[in-house]
Amino acid sequence: MTGEVAMADLDAPVTAGQPLWRHIYIQVLVAILLGVIVGELWPAFGVALKPFGDGFVKLVRMIIAPVIFLTIVSGIAHLRHLGELGRIVLKAFAYFLTMSTFALILGLVVANVVQPGAGMHIDPATLDSAKIADYASKAHDQSVVGFILAIIPQTLLGALAEGEILQVLFVAILVGIAIALVGDRAAPVLAVVESGEAIVFRLVAILMKAAPIGAFGAMAFTIGQYGIGVLASLAGLVATFYLTSLLFVLVVLGLVARLAGFSIIRLIRYLAPELLLVLGTSSSEAALPSLIGKLEHAGCARPVVGLVVPTGYSFNLDGTNIYMTLAALFIAQACGIHLSLGQQLLLLGVAMLSSKGAAGVTGAGFITLAATLSIVPSVPVAGMALILGIDRFMSECRSLTNFVGNAVATIVVARWEGELDRDQLARTLSGRLPVLRA
Repeated sequence: MTGEVAMADLDAPVTAGQPLWRHIYIQVLVAILLGVIVGELWPAFGVALKPFGDGFVKLVRMIIAPVIFLTIVSGIAHLRHLGELGRIVLKAFAYFLTMSTFALILGLVVANVVQPGAGMHIDPATLDSAKIADYASKAHDQSVVGFILAIIPQTLLGALAEGEILQVLFVAILVGIAIALVGDRAAPVLAVVESGEAIVFRLVAILMKAAPIGAFGAMAFTIGQYGIGVLASLAGLVATFYLTSLLFVLVVLGLVARLAGFSIIRLIRYLAPELLLVLGTSSSEAALPSLIGKLEHAGCARPVVGLVVPTGYSFNLDGTNIYMTLAALFIAQACGIHLSLGQQLLLLGVAMLSSKGAAGVTGAGFITLAATLSIVPSVPVAGMALILGIDRFMSECRSLTNFVGNAVATIVVARWEGELDRDQLARTLSGRLPVLRA
């Protein structure tokens, strides 16, 4: 499969006689550890390394638009019937809605049981709202109508030029449908698309060689800028969020995976290189091209992968949903504000909508929280200043949870559609079908 090239170098099997240091899996892990050490011992130098992390993420984002466009166009053009397209999308959104609801409810329950913000006795009037003014203004700009209109690009090529995921998704679906309707006369165009897909995935493999440098720079900056010590005062919230996300992945997604016929632990092990990359860069987008290739290799049909993965990156944000309800109740508890059950359910409903309205926005987790709190007046938006300093640490957990959630979603939808090679999935996750070097 074409997509295998994207992650061939990132997940090549460790063979006897081959040095471990030659595998990017090991290189990324070592880079993260070195980044933590450098950021802690030489914080100023660690902060100065920020461009390495930013540069790598920009390199990957540069290639995301063509990867999504070519994958979706090729996938839709190969559908036997266009009715499959609508069916896949409907099943994907049904899954997204269900999992988002579970994630929001879990965050709400854990916040009420653990109460990480209780006893802080923060006076909302003393909070510096200027720190979160920029996030609040971006959240204010997110409306349902504006969100829908923003999906439509100014020009057909504008979507690729701007790199907005939802715009690229929209244009790719239209082009794929058009090619499928034209039929045999579009065969030369489809051949060009497939050749372009092979070239783009080869480019991804080349860019992935810079993953250790990006992970090192991003981690060194994070620790150098905020320090490990900043977690001390708010360690309860951070620990609660990480444990809740772990609970969601292992129990909720684990149960979904078992019902779909695979092991969540084996899937996590299979995606370990990408998860390390997400951890190092705090961006799930950095591993998007590799995820597409790996899911195809694991037996998911290309049309399903091409539609569910990019859509899930905007609409299936399990980690972000857990964060929103947990953080909102933390702020309320820290400020001594009691929320009734009705108010908490209102908060959950608003969070469900705002998480979709802020999809695709840079810093979506924090911006979405601002959007939610601005609609629910019971909790002061200024309270977000309490968690601004540790949001970077929680963003890593959000990205990891979102990433695993989208991988599970793709396999489940593929199985529902009968587009999953279950034997190939079993052999891949068990390591009996290794990914070979391209």
